[in-house]
Formats: sequence, structure tokens, C-alpha cells
Amino acid sequence: MNETKVEVAIAILYSSGQFLLQLRDDIPGIAYPGHWGLFGGHLEPGETPEVSLKRELLEEIGYTPPVAIKFGCYSDRHVIRHVYHAPITVDFNQLALFEGWDMALVTSDDIRHGSCYSEKARQVRSLGHPHQKILLDFIAAKSSC
Repeated sequence: MNETKVEVAIAILYSSGQFLLQLRDDIPGIAYPGHWGLFGGHLEPGETPEVSLKRELLEEIGYTPPVAIKFGCYSDRHVIRHVYHAPITVDFNQLALFEGWDMALVTSDDIRHGSCYSEKARQVRSLGHPHQKILLDFIAAKSSC
């Protein structure tokens, strides 16, 4: 059976040494429900990853960075993740959460630990495994420069 992989474009957004994460809705049937992950989403038919990323970020937080740089591509059995990175060039309070349960700027230590606290959920929630791996790879790449 030749299953077509879903393609997504996601963003590592950062400010002052912290990373912006989305607490995904806690809805059965979605990928990583109730887990922290990166903002972004599915490519629409005919859409490039760059166009998809801008569209998804506008839909989810009302913001797109002036420039997003390709970090890499992560693929597993079901998903191809086109990963970009960019600094956040506005104040955190200028971002608006339109999709997901919560958003937060989290530290590298939170990412290494694999979880962080959500004000809205009022509890510690885990990072989705692929998102944690991507962020750890990014942190390692940036510290080796």
C-alpha cells in the first residue's frame, strides 16, 4: 500500500532565548492532543511550504515574521514536516491565539525536560515528541555555531 504522506510547514519562533509554543486543543482525533507543539499546519493543494507557513501563522497567531529561514525537513511514516525558524519581531502581547488552547514562550530547559506549565490548562503538559526533537536539534545547531 502506497500511502501519501501529509505535508506540513511549522515554525520555530523565538524571542530573548525562549521559544513560542502552542498547546494543542485536547480533542481526540487530532495529532498530539493536549500537547505543546510548534505553530503551523497542513499544506493546501498546490501550496508551497513557505506560503503555507505564512498562511497558517496568520490564521493561528495573527503574525508572520518578515523572514523565515528553512531549518530542515523531518519525515516519518505519515508526515513530512518542513521546518522554518525566525525571531519574533513584535511584543508577545501583540500575538493573538486563534487556534489551540494556549501559547507560551518556553525555555530551553523546559524543552529538554519535555514539558511546561500552561496558565490556561493550569497544569504541566508534555511536548509532542517530534516537536521536542526538532527544537532540541535546533538548540544544538545554534549552540555549535
